[in-house]
Amino acid sequence: MKQEKALALLKSGKNIFLTGSAGTGKTYVLNQFIQHLKDAKINVAVTASTGIAATHIQGVTIHSWAGLGIKQKITEKELSYLKKQKSIRERFNKTKVLIIDEISMLHRDQLNSIHHILSYCRDNNAAFGGVQIILTGDFFQLPPIGDYTEKSKDKFAFMSDAWQFAEFTICYLTEQFRQENDYLSVILDEIRKGKVSTVAVNHLKNAATTEFPKDITPTKLYTHNKDVDFINNEHLLALPGKSRYFKAKTKGEKNVVDILKRSVLTSDDMAIRIGAKVMFVKNNPEKDFINGTLGEVIDYSDIGFPVVKTLDNNEITASLEEWTVTNDTGQTIASYQQVPLRLAWAITVHKSQGMTLDAAELDLSKTFERGQGYVALSRLRKLERLKLLGFNNTALQVDPLALKADRRFQELSEIADKEYTLEQLNSDRKLFVKKSGGRNLKKIN
Repeated sequence: MKQEKALALLKSGKNIFLTGSAGTGKTYVLNQFIQHLKDAKINVAVTASTGIAATHIQGVTIHSWAGLGIKQKITEKELSYLKKQKSIRERFNKTKVLIIDEISMLHRDQLNSIHHILSYCRDNNAAFGGVQIILTGDFFQLPPIGDYTEKSKDKFAFMSDAWQFAEFTICYLTEQFRQENDYLSVILDEIRKGKVSTVAVNHLKNAATTEFPKDITPTKLYTHNKDVDFINNEHLLALPGKSRYFKAKTKGEKNVVDILKRSVLTSDDMAIRIGAKVMFVKNNPEKDFINGTLGEVIDYSDIGFPVVKTLDNNEITASLEEWTVTNDTGQTIASYQQVPLRLAWAITVHKSQGMTLDAAELDLSKTFERGQGYVALSRLRKLERLKLLGFNNTALQVDPLALKADRRFQELSEIADKEYTLEQLNSDRKLFVKKSGGRNLKKIN
């Protein structure tokens, strides 16, 4: 499906799953749709399954927006508590469109919970409480994090009851814009089909000898946190000056605190120096940062907190932030306080999802999850800007269930492409704008 038809379907008010391979313009189409909704004065909630993904669409995490937090499932008591919160109830009731980007990393149980939350709090038994739901992403990307005993069918969002109930129209984008006819697009296509040729493997092996010009600093991607931590610490120690240390403070039940620690992306004992490359790891729109905002430490505040200059040239003082876990009644049972930063010379493949990189140095020799290799390689525009230190067989594999689902998504997209004309969808758009209380139709393109 071409971008024009996909955008027209998004505007029609239907529940949509927007997908396609890396570089087909999913984020571009999504941003066009978001701008249309803003122009039409239609209230939209822009969210993503991860903080990094949220930065690319200027949104927040779906967990935060929906009041789900770090939970997978929602209980009746928790539903009742959310509904009693006036601000949450009003937020849900005024929302006409809910967007969730990088849906591949949202667990099946979490999508079901979001459906239950909206239906319950909006007093509407329709799918997602009658809100137009837009899911975007690619299931060849990284899967949700779940229990180690769970199989793919237990985790993927498209296996949820909520997915079936919503009756999504599939928009599968097919035009390639990122790889610019470079051989990298051939390699990625072969990985998606589950059949990687000897020629493709040899191209990847040859990427081990890539040398970058002096004016290009590649982003370093690794599959394991310990490798990323080693590189980041090495860079930190190479900086002049002394480190300042920030120690986390915790409160609450030990087992709940331990769970909370695993969900927080900063560290208990953090060392920072002037010149350190860092990433914010918490949402705080009021201070102009969200989970994934990148920058460099340029100074310290009067009371000793790091001052970060972001890539957008904003200067932000990274003071203490708090992460909490609440019980059914909203009472805090565990809390974690720390400066919301982590070093970012190197990042994990998980953290790279949604990024587009001009140059990258990858090590996929320890790949432990199908999809990691595809995610890492698809961040790049050209094969010549890749230095691949190593890779194993898992790096070239994708999940068999994702492979089967992708074929079906393509078929359903072709059916939708033939079924709807642009003229018909334009008429549906006008009706949806009116139904949603949008602006005068004459002013909407």
